[in-house]
Amino acid sequence: MAHIVCVFDPAAYDIRIAHADGNGRPFGSLAAFDEAMSVNKEMPLLSMNAGMYHKDLSPVGLLIEEGKIKAPLNLDDDKGNFFMKPNGVFLIGKEGQAAVMEAFEYARTMPDTLYATQSGPMLVIDGHIHPRFEWNGKSRYIRNGVGVDRNNQVVLVLSRKAVSLGHFARLFRDELKCDNALFLDGAVSAMSRGGKHIAGGQHPVGPILAVFEKEQ
Repeated sequence: MAHIVCVFDPAAYDIRIAHADGNGRPFGSLAAFDEAMSVNKEMPLLSMNAGMYHKDLSPVGLLIEEGKIKAPLNLDDDKGNFFMKPNGVFLIGKEGQAAVMEAFEYARTMPDTLYATQSGPMLVIDGHIHPRFEWNGKSRYIRNGVGVDRNNQVVLVLSRKAVSLGHFARLFRDELKCDNALFLDGAVSAMSRGGKHIAGGQHPVGPILAVFEKEQ
């Protein structure tokens, strides 16, 4: 299997973004996050790194948890993947809908947001591959990303082998039918399921995307 692909209906599952514990300390790893959730009897079905971070593990861009802005939207220009415009935002709205939006569009519309993480570059923008991607460039890493498909389901992907951004983007658009998709990170990408590490490395993580059973 070249990729791990997980598809969740946001109406049926509780999809969150997390970063720090109640004392404001970044979890720093999927294992630490899963353990903290298990103490609260909230073991996630799946956890995945979900955005780029500074050396102190603080997010580079927008972070919203439970409707509260923990870090602001970052529209700056700089070097690195995060700043390869257009970059974007993955969000869960307060009505439960999921979306991947280009960052300037997010700033223009300011949707009512419950959870959000910003990263970059966008992989797919309104059905178009990011204009700066080569067909199959020489930069190859284990990568992970998130998209929303044409059935409004959240699609999470982690590659099991090193791939180019062009390859990764075409996977979301052509095979997974996501008209909008966002690159989350490369090299540090990892995923856990039910508290057990299943793929990727053991690097530190900043923002975390987690999927829980929805309370009945």
